[in-house]
Amino acid sequence: MSERLVMAAGLALIITLVLGPLLIPVLRSLKFGQTIRDDGPQSHLKKGGTPTMGGMIFLVGIIISALMTAEKPTSLEMVTMVGITLGYGLIGFIDDFIKVVMHRSLGLRAYQKLIGQFALAFILMWVSVHWLGRGTDVAIPFTAIHLDLGWFYYILISLVIVVMTNAVNLTDGLDGLAAGSTMFTGIGYLVIALLAANQGGGVAVLAHETDMAVFAAALVGGTLGFLRFNTYPARVFMGDTGSLALGGALVSLAVLTKSELVLIIIGGLFAIEAVSVIIQVISFQTTGKRIFRMTPIHHHFELGGWGEWKVVLVFWSGALICAILGIAAYLPTLG
Repeated sequence: MSERLVMAAGLALIITLVLGPLLIPVLRSLKFGQTIRDDGPQSHLKKGGTPTMGGMIFLVGIIISALMTAEKPTSLEMVTMVGITLGYGLIGFIDDFIKVVMHRSLGLRAYQKLIGQFALAFILMWVSVHWLGRGTDVAIPFTAIHLDLGWFYYILISLVIVVMTNAVNLTDGLDGLAAGSTMFTGIGYLVIALLAANQGGGVAVLAHETDMAVFAAALVGGTLGFLRFNTYPARVFMGDTGSLALGGALVSLAVLTKSELVLIIIGGLFAIEAVSVIIQVISFQTTGKRIFRMTPIHHHFELGGWGEWKVVLVFWSGALICAILGIAAYLPTLG
């Protein structure tokens, strides 16, 4: 088993490292450059024109690696994880294409993205509940309590899925931030997937139990490889193509290991980024005042005088701490 995990991570890493130098020049020649907001940190203006949509680089690495090293690549579990990841990535790709290629700054409208995201969330939940026998119960973090929510499961967990997927997207605002944070979250889910398989805590135990861990390992390898090109100063950005795909990969692992609520902890950095935006909007709409200098919150620290690399390192540390807390929150749910 350990050999397969190493192979999954290593293969995803190698594919990503090989594809990067091949695809980045293509993106640059096609003029798929990032447009930088004028109202953002002024230090970011120099990043204008950096190739975007680079999420395709690690997506190829993750998917190929996971399918090649899975115990059974055609299992419904693996097909579901790959399909949901690619589905969210497709939404991001369309959004990027409209903004970058068609030069429409807004991309997809918010309601269009949400319709697609909720549709994928429903597909993920329906397949897990009705075809994989996951059930409609949720595990309460740090406890052995499982609550059967019945039909309310679809409402609550669809919100968790969509919010957390978009939270990963919001985190993609500094060089290497989203990729590195997802890498640490992926390591946490690698551990959780192994725990689910060994203890019978999730759908993973029903069949091909090691495939959850293999997929998580590929996720770790792919994001690690992408950091070679995405850390400061970034040679390529992942775009919504990559960030939404990463969110899709994480929510797939969460649903299939019965750790949907634990996802809020293990992906706590992403949750904090999203909450900072919500707080800022509510405060400005109700009082006309901003609590943070700028949101998502990583920009608050950047505008406060922190260098970009310092913000990223501190937030990576936060992601690692959240991953450890998430594993601790999951352990009692195994009963």
